Amino acid sequence: MYQQNSNKIFLNLLRLMSFTSGLIVLMIIFFVSKESWPVISIDPKKFFLDLLWDPSRQQFNLLPMALGSLFVTLGAIIIALPIGFMTAVFYSNTRFRKFGRIIQTTIEILAGIPSVVFGFWGIVAIVPIIYKISPPGANLLAAAIVLSVMLIPTITLFISNAIKSAPVEWELGARGLGLDESQFVFNILIPGIKSQIFNSILIAVGRALGETMAVLMVSGNIIKVPLSVFDPIRTLTSNIALEMAYAMDHHRAALFSSGLFLLLIVSSLSVIANRKGRAFYA
Repeated sequence: MYQQNSNKIFLNLLRLMSFTSGLIVLMIIFFVSKESWPVISIDPKKFFLDLLWDPSRQQFNLLPMALGSLFVTLGAIIIALPIGFMTAVFYSNTRFRKFGRIIQTTIEILAGIPSVVFGFWGIVAIVPIIYKISPPGANLLAAAIVLSVMLIPTITLFISNAIKSAPVEWELGARGLGLDESQFVFNILIPGIKSQIFNSILIAVGRALGETMAVLMVSGNIIKVPLSVFDPIRTLTSNIALEMAYAMDHHRAALFSSGLFLLLIVSSLSVIANRKGRAFYA
């Protein structure tokens, strides 16, 4: 009887926590939507059809900043994904267990470094190198490099957990068939954990879209559509951080609309990942 009561209490506690988590998300969506409504209710197309971002003239073109966020995220993922995957494969390999533990500890420390520290590192180390190639140095490429270093721990740790959860029979069967390490990784391991890899990319994309301080420090913060990797950019999150302190009325609502736009993107990615994950397991 005592065991049954304990299980019921624990189950009800789990239900309460799950309900609370969902309620918090709904409250955030409601609050951001409410604060965005003064501008959205006028004409949502303003965010993409206005000539430029000039709140003093009631012009709120988000397209350059949306493209800046998209390009810097894609650049960071392109750099971080292969590095993170190969790192996870390496330190999850039992033949390199001792050295792998050192690498894993280093990755875990890297995951805990504050983003502003990455921004300082980008200003001191990355921007001067890019400046020698194409001034001013603070641009899309610098932001993508700094952001990719921040994403490597996230991708590595998730994929490492997926590799460790893979059945040992996969590797034993590959060895029995005479497959070498690369054949096992690319022909068996990657197809077997593709859903986990997809989810790790989704989580990395969500973090990249929401990153503010490090990107703000190395991106140049010029509102323009980037035509090359050496063009300065401003992301949606950086724009919110820079202008929210003095924004009022429709300007403030437009900044909240930026946050709502990001929220909808991340929510859409979550829905896609959920459906793709089911398709992978089907």
